Amino acid sequence: MPTAIVNGVRLNYVQADDGGDGPREDLVMVHGLATNLAFWYFQYAAEFSKRFRVTMFDLRGHGRSEMPADGYSPGEMARDMGALLDQLGIDRAHFVAHSFGGVVALKFACDQPQRVRSLVLADSHIAAVRRLGPPQDWDFGEGIQPILDRHGLDLDTRDPYFGYHLITRMAQWQLQGTEVPAELSELVSPLMGKSARQTAKQWLALMETTPARAQMMGDDGLALDELRKLGFPILALYGEHSHARLTGKALLDVWPQAEFRGVRGAGHFFPSSRPQELVSDCKRFWGGEFSAERRRNRAGEAPRNYIRNDRVFAVDGAWYFMTREQCRMGPFASREEAHMEIQAMFAPKNAAVPA
Repeated sequence: MPTAIVNGVRLNYVQADDGGDGPREDLVMVHGLATNLAFWYFQYAAEFSKRFRVTMFDLRGHGRSEMPADGYSPGEMARDMGALLDQLGIDRAHFVAHSFGGVVALKFACDQPQRVRSLVLADSHIAAVRRLGPPQDWDFGEGIQPILDRHGLDLDTRDPYFGYHLITRMAQWQLQGTEVPAELSELVSPLMGKSARQTAKQWLALMETTPARAQMMGDDGLALDELRKLGFPILALYGEHSHARLTGKALLDVWPQAEFRGVRGAGHFFPSSRPQELVSDCKRFWGGEFSAERRRNRAGEAPRNYIRNDRVFAVDGAWYFMTREQCRMGPFASREEAHMEIQAMFAPKNAAVPA
């Protein structure tokens, strides 16, 4: 894979482009902590490269990029990304970013907003936003805490950085040969694949030999007044069971113009476990479907933002929908097939079902 030296650090990157006719806009995909560009490559690159020239890269200290002795704040990583885009001749781009990668993308956007066409933010925790109001309870965490206690893990699900601490403990277990409890496996998805042991080893090296822990889990450098100024289209997606959803709720008042979507029954790593759903939401966002829907819903109403849970959703490669009684119907082969079934169920008797 190609590499570039930016800010004195060697970064690994890859680009995907199916060579379509005419000029193509750029899409930059930014992974989160304890993962690498493969988080996006295998399930997204081929699909998104039909529309964009797609650029993915390993953050410093991750994947095949260099692990320097310092420089792990979101601000430093945003400067890395900006310098990489400069070398690749990318002046403006759309961005898709997960978790900590979203913080990096937002820091870049606050510093150089003219270079961002749009942003899809997937389950990112933002420190300044979470301090807006009184502390909120993570309801799903109440069910996780007894599991942690039962396995002797001295972790608190109320800690804003609980997820990072859990990954560190599970990485230690991986290297010790201790089996990760099935109830916690979805919460630490990067440590459960074929390269789990290598991922665990790299993450612990980053935590134990550099100041990354303090720099990544401290003040992220994002200020509310800067976030409020961002005027490009934003889609923010949050897993229904994710700790980061508390950030999503707080962001509703920061970005009244943005589109917020929930991912039913999903945790923090839904881009990995539910790729079909994220691909579909991105396409609908880029195609203007969400903004058109907002205009229809708000005609004559006072503006009100909230996290919308789509009635139709994907799990394990199949599509389902929820009835008004919260019963799950399916599986269906596609989102369109699920919508057709909804129309058939609720069409008036003797009325023709739309094709």
